[in-house]
Amino acid sequence: MSDVLIFDGYIDEPGSLGVPPYIHPVVRAVFGAVKDSGNTPHYMTIDQWRHGHSMPKADLLVVLSGMSVPGRYLRGMPASRRELFQLTEDFRGETVLGGPAALDPGLKDRFHHAHYLDPASASFDLLEKGVAKDRWRELEEWDRWMMLGADCVLSHPDHPQPLIAEIETYRGCVRYVNGGCSFCVEPLKGRPLCREPGAIVAEVRALRERGVVNFRLGSQTCIISYKAELDGSDCPRPNPKALEELLSGISALNPEILHVDNANPAVMARHPEETEIILRSLVRHCTPGNVLALGMETADPEVVRMNNLNATPEEVLWSVRTINRLGGERGSNGMPALLPGINVLVGLMGETLNSLDLDLCFLQNILDEGLLLRRINIRQVMPVRRDFPQTVSHSAFLKFKEKVRTHIDRPMLERLVPVGTVLRGVYTEIRDGKVTFGRQIGTYPLLVGIPHPIDLNKFIDVAVVGHGFRSISGVAYPLNVNSCPIAALEALPGLGRKRAIRLFHARPLKDGSDLRKALDDPRIADSVLQFLLFDQVQS
Repeated sequence: MSDVLIFDGYIDEPGSLGVPPYIHPVVRAVFGAVKDSGNTPHYMTIDQWRHGHSMPKADLLVVLSGMSVPGRYLRGMPASRRELFQLTEDFRGETVLGGPAALDPGLKDRFHHAHYLDPASASFDLLEKGVAKDRWRELEEWDRWMMLGADCVLSHPDHPQPLIAEIETYRGCVRYVNGGCSFCVEPLKGRPLCREPGAIVAEVRALRERGVVNFRLGSQTCIISYKAELDGSDCPRPNPKALEELLSGISALNPEILHVDNANPAVMARHPEETEIILRSLVRHCTPGNVLALGMETADPEVVRMNNLNATPEEVLWSVRTINRLGGERGSNGMPALLPGINVLVGLMGETLNSLDLDLCFLQNILDEGLLLRRINIRQVMPVRRDFPQTVSHSAFLKFKEKVRTHIDRPMLERLVPVGTVLRGVYTEIRDGKVTFGRQIGTYPLLVGIPHPIDLNKFIDVAVVGHGFRSISGVAYPLNVNSCPIAALEALPGLGRKRAIRLFHARPLKDGSDLRKALDDPRIADSVLQFLLFDQVQS
């Protein structure tokens, strides 16, 4: 029997998240595969290693790390090349590298084995047979390893809160027959292989028994297409019954967070009746703040054709409207039940500057129509599947991104969470100077800057007081006017530094009448009353 250290360097892929507070499913699958082989798995994260924790003694080191698309991170960061080099220098046993990092030629040479395809099956075969080849895990292995890997979460530093377990529903793409979109690797995984609802619910139950309360159904190209009737077409008929069985089964386990991720707007628009049933299931069983990321990629019809993309701009717009209609009601945590997101990909074949103008015009029309978008994800195409000759300059990409952030993102945020909106359950994660930053737990949560010190690693309620391009500012809610710092008073709408100091010196205040007396403008006093609590501070 061997000791195996599973080292979580954090995997971050467009449809599969593993950077804290997420734990990636392949990490748990490797843990389960090691157990299944009769060996002893140990688990630690790159952050634990960074903070000086000793690595458990092990005969085999399995490192899981890498980004498919560069991202911005609030707390945890995927392992750097330098860190992975140091890791291999310090380890004396055999090594395996998995995740997107396994595609890096410079890193592959530093490990005995590198497996991007499926590090779980590679680890199992290496331990069982002494040889690891690239292969996909069988469905029976998949389900068994996820159950055996449940104990992995107990060693994660974010357990039990704010940890989010990413859950896999299927692999592959319904467009596998025609090769799918030009940039995407999912069709290379072949015909979709779906896990049964009962197996997924059993995995969630095992994680719930180990204290996990937050879940996200990610790692699939389109949640609407789960167990769809595969007929070789680009847009097979969805299966509302299967998804209802899955969602209701997980919901019955009383998770605090249940969110999903990707949806194909072409499938949605071409099967409107089934889509409406599924969207209602998502609203009924999932928790508020849920986001369906729609793969538009471009609003230029010619670029759609040249890159074999699936959805037309008209189908994307239909999907945005339908999600807004069925999911726009605000939920208990302050966010709407279900919102659309839009993915825009720059650098595809045939793209021109006019393509970017069409993208901007499409987003502007959504804004003008009064619809909501939670997230506009703009990224450059990555040459993972093939090379893409440069179509627009990097400076043009940056200018386009800035226009979207300025003209679309900010007014959209102001509509999504107006001043005074109370966001429940914001988890405070880091402090930068006097500003505390936090997020609600879930898929694509809003970043909240709180301009006064708050204890970290706590859940608090926050009232929105201002908007940035992609984040918001807020104050603890309710704000005790008699004990909060001046910086918190200053952040209230319309107050400013001078009035905040005036309030500070007028404390203690008993009620709104005292507040009006302390300020020179009754209208401002009345407008900030909604944020305040008048508890007296004990001397």
